[in-house]
Amino acid sequence: MTVAVIAFYAFAITTITGGLFTVISRNPVHSVLWLILAFLSSAGLFVLLGAEFVAMLLIIVYVGAVAVLFLFVVMMLDVDFAELKAEMAKYIPLALLIGVVLLMQLALAFGAWEFSSGFEERLAANTPTDIHNTKALGLLIYDDYILLFQLAGLILLVAMIGAIVLTLRHRTDIKRQDVLAQMYRDPAKAMELKDVKPGQGLS
Repeated sequence: MTVAVIAFYAFAITTITGGLFTVISRNPVHSVLWLILAFLSSAGLFVLLGAEFVAMLLIIVYVGAVAVLFLFVVMMLDVDFAELKAEMAKYIPLALLIGVVLLMQLALAFGAWEFSSGFEERLAANTPTDIHNTKALGLLIYDDYILLFQLAGLILLVAMIGAIVLTLRHRTDIKRQDVLAQMYRDPAKAMELKDVKPGQGLS
């Protein structure tokens, strides 16, 4: 057994363990930490596949931004997790049913899976060997699928704007800052000078 095989099994087991404990952990902070471990192990698998660029993206974007954002949100928000768990307990039978159906579908799919003849030659012919995988990925995204890539970015932009519009609520009982009113205020009307005598306070 080579070092690459040992590293693959180590990263694979760590990824599955991290994902499992992300779901079943009782502490939300621990769940985020297990999720970070799963992301790091997945990045290791991408490195073994030769996709270093995707591995670095996984670490920078998911571990460095998304997971840390989850961690700060979980730690800073005063969320009643006991109430959330009580509400979630009602949907456990439905979740188990959906899980069993998905496992049955996966078993049927992998049970009937088989490689077609000559797949190794086709993979070898379609794999570019003269350019780096980062350059190959850039050519694939920004040359062959540039329209789909731009449409995906547009859909994400519309989804972000929709989420902001749906969650934005203007409350009337909150005093908000009015920048224009502060800029155009009249100092003569905004301030009042008091001549305080020695030993005398303000009334």
